[in-house]
Amino acid sequence: MAPRPVTIDLEAAAAERERLRTEYLREPASRPPSEARGVHHLALLCSDVERTIRFYQELLGFPLVELFENRDYQGSTHLFFDLGHDNTLAFFDFPDLGLGPYAEVLGGFHHLAISVEKAQWDAARARLEGAGVTTQIESEISMYFADPDGVRLELIAEDLGSLYGTPLH
Repeated sequence: MAPRPVTIDLEAAAAERERLRTEYLREPASRPPSEARGVHHLALLCSDVERTIRFYQELLGFPLVELFENRDYQGSTHLFFDLGHDNTLAFFDFPDLGLGPYAEVLGGFHHLAISVEKAQWDAARARLEGAGVTTQIESEISMYFADPDGVRLELIAEDLGSLYGTPLH
């Protein structure tokens, strides 16, 4: 993510974040428990099923755990990768729909951050770079890159439920 020219009032933005923190962010002891059980799966689109399998399973180390015809679109494939902790990343291909390339839009998807052990982070970095995938390293624990269809991903060598060493829960 390249730096962009600053055209906003940084003091006003900081003040607004502080207002929102004060208004809505509660201390862990006073937060109600979430009513969700977790992310069942995140579904993305792919243009080439086999290329997607090779990228996620071989370069990133996320095993393919299921593949079948999409029940909502005849001829489309629905596939799932294991992200650990009973979380899955799913993909659809929609042949013949003429979908355009990935685009970052307001209200749309920005990136998916996936927690991995540091050893797996290092190994994935080597595999990605060996395959010619451009990576952007942030603070030696965070690596950004795009999948074959342009989806922005982040591998982060940090525990789940923690952000920059600070527990979120």
